[in-house]
Amino acid sequence: MDTATNITGNAADLSFRIEGMTCASCVARVEKALKAVPGVESASVNLATERVNLRATPGTSIQTISAAVEKAGYEVPSTSVSLAISGMTCASCVQRVEKALKKIPGVLDASVNLATEKAQVRSLGVPTERLIAAVEKAGYEAMPVTEESAKQEKASSLPAWWPVALSALLTIPLVIPMLAMVFGHSWSLPGWLQLVLATPVQFWLGARFYKAGWSALRAGSGNMDLLVAIGTSAAYGLSVYLLLMHGEHGAAHLYFESSAVVITLVLLGKWLEARAKQQTVAALRALESLRVSEAIVRRDGKEIEVPIAQVHVGDVVIVRPGDRVPVDGVILEGSSHLDESLLTGESLPVSKSPGQTVTGGAVNAEGLLVIEATAVGGATMLSQIIKMVEDAQAVKAPIQRLVDKVSAVFVPVVLLISLVTLVAWGVLTGDWQQALLNAVAVQVIACPCALGLATPTSIMVGTGVAARHGVLIKDAEALETAHAITTVAFDKTGTLTEGKPAVVAIESGKLDSRRVLELARAVQQYSDHPLAKAVETEAISQGVALLPAANAKALPGRGVQADANGMTVYLGNARLMNELGVATHELEDRAAAHAQDGRTVSWLAVSDGSGMQLAGLLAFGDTLKPSAKAAVARLAAIGVRSVMLTGDNPGSAKAIAQAVGITDFKAEVLPADKANVVAALKNEGHKLAMVGDGINDAPALAAADVGIAMATGTDVAMHTAGITLMRGDPSLIADAIDISKRTYGKIKQNLFWAFIYNLVGIPLAALGLLNPMIAGAAMAFSSLSVVSNALLLRRWKPSQTKGDHA
Repeated sequence: MDTATNITGNAADLSFRIEGMTCASCVARVEKALKAVPGVESASVNLATERVNLRATPGTSIQTISAAVEKAGYEVPSTSVSLAISGMTCASCVQRVEKALKKIPGVLDASVNLATEKAQVRSLGVPTERLIAAVEKAGYEAMPVTEESAKQEKASSLPAWWPVALSALLTIPLVIPMLAMVFGHSWSLPGWLQLVLATPVQFWLGARFYKAGWSALRAGSGNMDLLVAIGTSAAYGLSVYLLLMHGEHGAAHLYFESSAVVITLVLLGKWLEARAKQQTVAALRALESLRVSEAIVRRDGKEIEVPIAQVHVGDVVIVRPGDRVPVDGVILEGSSHLDESLLTGESLPVSKSPGQTVTGGAVNAEGLLVIEATAVGGATMLSQIIKMVEDAQAVKAPIQRLVDKVSAVFVPVVLLISLVTLVAWGVLTGDWQQALLNAVAVQVIACPCALGLATPTSIMVGTGVAARHGVLIKDAEALETAHAITTVAFDKTGTLTEGKPAVVAIESGKLDSRRVLELARAVQQYSDHPLAKAVETEAISQGVALLPAANAKALPGRGVQADANGMTVYLGNARLMNELGVATHELEDRAAAHAQDGRTVSWLAVSDGSGMQLAGLLAFGDTLKPSAKAAVARLAAIGVRSVMLTGDNPGSAKAIAQAVGITDFKAEVLPADKANVVAALKNEGHKLAMVGDGINDAPALAAADVGIAMATGTDVAMHTAGITLMRGDPSLIADAIDISKRTYGKIKQNLFWAFIYNLVGIPLAALGLLNPMIAGAAMAFSSLSVVSNALLLRRWKPSQTKGDHA
């Protein structure tokens, strides 16, 4: 999305921070860079405060100013503020709020979401009070989004139902005579009684339309409220005129019911729309409900319950069975199963034991856990997930550009069509009453609400349901782009493979393979080396007993040795075997084959008094993730090509690629070159997603059309990628593409119906084929149908548990 912001109006004074300056030379350099920017009249840099004050002329790009500082070698830190906006009713309102915010000197970008009623503003340190003042000047109310305000919003976000009910009660008597006419009965309420019933509906219950419409008018713009206010006022005013001119019995027909019904239906539509919008953030609310308010902490030998805000990194936290884990941490004592389904989408409880990590928000099933807090508050994984989902729902998708352009001129065009309708009908037929009613119908049928809600509601539901199933989508652009992916480039280690060594083969020499594993476990039982852990894991899985060992010692650069079962056991590399004089020729061919496949080989030799002998060898390799092959097959089934990038040797790369079914792979790719390979694939015309988990994958993730990170990897990878797979399961990649396709499909459906609705409805109203009451009902239905259609996405499930899809 184009976020360029220029200084408007008169020459403006800007003040913002600059980081990285250390001396007077830095000051001179920055001032010189700024004064070279076209439009900058003066610039003064203060080293002590690390701020710059400059004066610029209208049309000067703030981005250009910021880029000049960064090009000089310094940084302009930006701040982000989230504002809750009240009073918006349609896409035109969104445009007006964005325009007001972007006019403020120092604002880099502003994105307003009608569905969440929030604005995300990025600026060069513009005070929040100034942002709020600009929103209020545009005719709306704003307040910073804080944790407390979010709680209040959840408690009071649904508008009261009584105005709708009261409006309906006052309107029903006005409509009954019309219904009676359908059954052949001709009677009507006295005109003055109609006036008494319609007036409170028009000016009390419908006051919101006048207030919001007047605010828009003062700001030189228009919105849905203005259309409703003008249209219903015209029908009401015509009725009052006829009543005064012709008296109680002289008026053939009054139109109080038209204005009252329109207001009632619009109020009902907005109330139903608000209820439906609440459901669009259900997934986010579910995540927020995982937050714990209190925790049991062990301090000075006592266990005390404290507010979560008082828990610090390093505290020892007690988690009882049935409780939620309050912080991210590492288990010190205890074992249990944890339910992490709302965090990772994993439906089955996960076994946890000492030394393993736990995530805040997970439910402890049966065992008492003692954990050391490693992250608290906003630094926890749960808080980061919630923030990412909120950010994704707040930012506009690129497809919204078309809506923004249309909504900017929508209301003025509708008012012009309405005026033309009035004049044309009046002049051509001479029936100015009917002309006015047709003009009113044009204003009422026009609904920019549906246009404004079409995209954000779909994105909110799509990102929410994806997060619930372990696919965390960071921004709307990634969600919109993912549906068009044609090629997925996989990093190997940690993405297709587990990323940690495992025993993949045991070759027998003097001893059988089980005995080789038994002695290897014994000699390494006191080691923390990754290969030792791999041997331990393999031995436990095969039920191999742990033999006692003595005199264990490390042989730096070569291996380890220990006494076990009456023998001295040696485990190490070929160099150690050479030093010991052990003949390895009988297994050298097998060792070479393993090495060719990129595996690490450890030789096992024993000395039992009769001499040194080769017992066997163990080959260690990175094992495939259980779902890797199925993940590649699923992508192929939906027409997505898979390639693999790895720094491993060609033999190892080929073995992994063949195992998962990938025919196109690139081996010995240095970390710095991965981004270049990604760029080359994109230049070939591929819409590319890059999947990785490490720091070295970050440049490639950023270079791809969509970056997909494994949550089991590094934070750098997750922050760079647009999509994060919370379970680190490659089979979720196809699910991410699937939810993107379905969400994008809903966006297109909603925009189609929103545009078609207006393209068909407005001409019908102008031709006199719709009366204002039907137009009001149709307008209310249009917004509700858009939100309801988006809510169908909540039925989506990933492939493993697919039922019916939306």
